[in-house]
Amino acid sequence: MEEMRRIAYETVLRACGFASLAIFCIMIGLSFLPRSAFQAGGFLSIVMTLVLVLKAREALTKDHRRTEMWLYLPKERRPPQASAQRVISTIMRETYLMFARWTALISILLWSIALLFSVIGL
Repeated sequence: MEEMRRIAYETVLRACGFASLAIFCIMIGLSFLPRSAFQAGGFLSIVMTLVLVLKAREALTKDHRRTEMWLYLPKERRPPQASAQRVISTIMRETYLMFARWTALISILLWSIALLFSVIGL
């Protein structure tokens, strides 16, 4: 069970890492306007949060054999077919929601920095 949680964490972390890299590149592109850069980062982080929430919803109905986690699990460590769908969908849902919470907090931080820049006049 812990190995499945670790694999789910790694797969979602990798996807969020690539999305965060894209958000960071956009923010760097707007670095000449700090308030706009942080607003864009906050907005795109909210979008990422919404995508993660939708993925968490989808995880409940998605076929477990079509998940990245299933492919990374060694055959001998896979749960029995009778309970695999329930176990894997629950783990993936929890993992997506955990990352959605973290991303929402980052979005709040970015919007707060944008507000601070707006208050000080940048």
